[in-house]
Amino acid sequence: MPDSPAAEHSVDEEQVRTLLRHAVPDLAHLPLAQFADGWDNSLWRLGSELLIRLPRRALAVPLIGHEQRALPEIGPALAAVGIRTPVPIFSGLPKADFPWPWSIVPWIAGTPPSQLPRAENSQRAPQLAGSLGALHVTAPADAPRNPVRGRALVTRDEAMRPRLEQFSEHPALGAAWSAGLEAPRNTEDVWVHGDLHPGNVLVDEGRLSALIDFGDVTTGDPAYDLASSWMLFDAAGRDAFRAATTARYDEATWIRARAWAAYIALVFMTQSDDRPDHHAVGSRTVEALAEG
Repeated sequence: MPDSPAAEHSVDEEQVRTLLRHAVPDLAHLPLAQFADGWDNSLWRLGSELLIRLPRRALAVPLIGHEQRALPEIGPALAAVGIRTPVPIFSGLPKADFPWPWSIVPWIAGTPPSQLPRAENSQRAPQLAGSLGALHVTAPADAPRNPVRGRALVTRDEAMRPRLEQFSEHPALGAAWSAGLEAPRNTEDVWVHGDLHPGNVLVDEGRLSALIDFGDVTTGDPAYDLASSWMLFDAAGRDAFRAATTARYDEATWIRARAWAAYIALVFMTQSDDRPDHHAVGSRTVEALAEG
């Protein structure tokens, strides 16, 4: 049974073309083709260098706004360490021909590391550590606040318990979650990507090149992003990742990160019937948590 949410507002090529003619007529002549439908957004290639992001359901509408608010601030900091981000070049406002905000962003080429061996991904662990060092800085008071990502683990305990029962044959998950709940809570509010799974990281010409899809960007606990270590790397890579961040994160943060990795793994395992790529990430993350 599909777990991806159905679109609440669909658009076809002619509707997107009309939207461009009204909003950005100087771009309306470029070739246009649908690229993908994600959980939250419909993605359209515009020429060879641009991508249009249009919300496909109401819950995604604030996420576009969060990207438009955060990326102009986050993008330059990540660019300084060689990481591209989809900073909007045009932020569309709700109009009669499309009732929600939308964006045109740069097209960023690359390969998601979910398609690469973990041992190969581990070679880029220090790069990801440096990227998060640039990202995890104090967020301003008006930064977006996600209702789930980057918050205290206890806020997800009720949702996590049935999943842990369903996968009780994997004791490392319950152990990681319990340890995270018992760990000291986060005391800093920093920028957090909020959805740093392997599909939202890009590799190009052998190096980590971009972080994409910042719809869940938030202020909160950096541990949420550190959970990506178990999703991306083998044991050696996780050690290298942590070693590269020794001066930045304390032991409690890593304990919470491991708990978040267990949470994200089970979300992918239970809500990805029609997304085998996500299910595979969840399964491999469960294996990584069992390794330590």
